[in-house]
Amino acid sequence: MNNNLIYSINGPVVTVKDSKDFSMQEMVFVGNKEMMGEVIGIDEQYTTIQVYESTTGLKPGEPVRPSGSLLSATLGPGILKNIFDGIERPLKELMETEGAFIAAGTTVSPLDEEKLWDVTMQVKLHDRLRSGQIYATCPETELIEHRCMLSPMLPEGEVIFVADHGQYHINDEIVRIRDDQGEEHALTLTQKWPIRNPRPVGFRKPITRPLITGQRVIDTLFPIAKGGAAAIPGGFGSGKTMTQHQLAKWCDADIIVYVGCGERGNEMTQVLEEFTDLIDPKSNKPLLARTVLIANTSNMPVAAREASIYTGITLAEYYRDMGYHVAIMADSTSRWAEALREISGRLEEMPAEEGFPAYLPSRISQFYERAGYIETLNGAEGSVTIIGAVSPQGADFSEPVTQNTKRFVRCFWALDKSLAYARHYPAINWNDSYSEYLDDLARWYDKNVDREFNTLRQEIRAILHEENQLMEIVKLIGSDVLPEDQKLTMEIAKVIRVGYLQQNAYHPADTYVPFEKQFKMLKIISYLNAQAKKLVARRIPVSLIAKTGIIDKVVKIKYDVPNDQLELLDGYFEMIDQALAQVE
Repeated sequence: MNNNLIYSINGPVVTVKDSKDFSMQEMVFVGNKEMMGEVIGIDEQYTTIQVYESTTGLKPGEPVRPSGSLLSATLGPGILKNIFDGIERPLKELMETEGAFIAAGTTVSPLDEEKLWDVTMQVKLHDRLRSGQIYATCPETELIEHRCMLSPMLPEGEVIFVADHGQYHINDEIVRIRDDQGEEHALTLTQKWPIRNPRPVGFRKPITRPLITGQRVIDTLFPIAKGGAAAIPGGFGSGKTMTQHQLAKWCDADIIVYVGCGERGNEMTQVLEEFTDLIDPKSNKPLLARTVLIANTSNMPVAAREASIYTGITLAEYYRDMGYHVAIMADSTSRWAEALREISGRLEEMPAEEGFPAYLPSRISQFYERAGYIETLNGAEGSVTIIGAVSPQGADFSEPVTQNTKRFVRCFWALDKSLAYARHYPAINWNDSYSEYLDDLARWYDKNVDREFNTLRQEIRAILHEENQLMEIVKLIGSDVLPEDQKLTMEIAKVIRVGYLQQNAYHPADTYVPFEKQFKMLKIISYLNAQAKKLVARRIPVSLIAKTGIIDKVVKIKYDVPNDQLELLDGYFEMIDQALAQVE
């Protein structure tokens, strides 16, 4: 007989009285419907559980059953192309069995147990299998090979059975090992891993390579490194989700994990529809073939938001351990923090700033610290890059989630409402944003782009900084009183803002920009600035230079030069010389 009965219910928080059968962070099954929950507090009298499903209809006196294991994700082939909820239930299968609304206590295998996979064995009898070593592979999608590894939770041992190459279900035994104590362990295509525990690595490597996004303002001014962490804070309507969509579509990661944490359902629908239709530019195959989506919309149970972030990062680490470069988009970590605040309030914990729990900084750091560029246990290289959106209320960057996130990321892309309302996208404010990866990546730019690239970047930043200072004067007394050299600075800054930093996600030539085009555009803008300065030094007014139309021509480079005809850019230097010669 089960003596573990529900004593009280407070939203998603359930307590059991006078029980010694539970351990911290253990996964449990709550109520007659066996809803999934996790133990979050134990004292002499009460065991506190947070339930990851709706507790509507739950009553005191219903049983609570321990599982004996931590809340874990099932890892194996079939993750990619799938869409899960926050506790790794596949939403497509749930829709087929449950309809549009998920009933409480619904259990379905995270991965398809009926599908056959073409498995190629990578070990033979009497081999020594070590932690993280690959023992079988299968083509998971047309783009990604799935590599089954010995779980770090199992001891190393001698292979005593190997199945033949062929087709197998995910739970079929394909390898058996015997450890040094004589115990035998059956290996399948899957493994389980506790979502709150980081997966072990060989060692962390220095960060030296950028995550190339094809977005000029990011790649040029505020780059993020592979294995780095970035935050995208911004108020409502400033383009956080759109920016993350662009990064997910175009960044050069091998695999994308997109976590919609507490976002609007229509936004997740848009992600699904877009990703289904998109073609991966590198392979001309569907982008979904290297993407996994975790949808935890704003109307889903609030506690599951907290789990969705950890589920996403665990899936990312799993593919990293295979030797892939993974980018995880978390949209938005503020909704996750709000879930922490709601549960903390129901637990009657002492609130800290703005009602958030005192452990908010440590939870945020635990998440972002799981980024990194590493050597895996099997000697391969892999990385997890975390890009987290933050939604500060009223676009107030001084609120606790944004401020604590700044402490643990080295890249900060501050979105500006006024830029968004002016239709300047991505609405990344170049005065408030920063990247601390510039020095780490400088050598890569010198080697793979051009030694001049870093100099051009500094020149662009200096012009934008000077424009920002001049704008204070212009607001007070107008631009007519400025000397000609400062008027030229304002004109060149406008070219940089409109012609370079502003990017049209819906234009085929502008949605993604290769590094070669970015570099040549910078050279053309710098050349225009240098040549125009010579005229201004000879007392020729900027208004005459503007009348030639060359400034507008340079602004329109992003649309006029397709990405596959970059040789056209070489003609712009001569075009600038001819236009400015007319002024002389």
